[in-house]
Amino acid sequence: SADGEGKRVAMHELPITESILKIVLRHAAMNNVQKVMTIHLRVGKLSDLEDEWIQRYFDYLSKDTIAAGAKLKIERMPAMVKCNACANIYEADIQKMGNLACPACGEKQGTLISGREYKLLQKLKVSSPETAGIMHSVYLKSNLDP
Repeated sequence: SADGEGKRVAMHELPITESILKIVLRHAAMNNVQKVMTIHLRVGKLSDLEDEWIQRYFDYLSKDTIAAGAKLKIERMPAMVKCNACANIYEADIQKMGNLACPACGEKQGTLISGREYKLLQKLKVSSPETAGIMHSVYLKSNLDP
């Protein structure tokens, strides 16, 4: 849908962003995190999630949490297809998604194996009694169901 200015109003980013925040806060609590600085997301190129809206919703939802002000770093992951004939795995040209052919054998039938997923890699600023307040980074990986 669109608002009066013709700009897209993103709604499906909201539940995904809520999931991201829940995962971040759960991992932060488990790791005695004082402040979440950056959240690294890997989003499949076939996903229609828009980076700007994910950040906007995250800023709004996280404003009273330890993740307030965290920056989302979003990396787009390629769409990968496995050929049904020769099992070759190749990167799909998104512009040709309806008319793909395996580069190895020319087969038109393939199975999408990646490109729609959302993955969360968060970089957390943490402090523990052993480090006496010295900050270091922790990377955590989580999968978000698309």
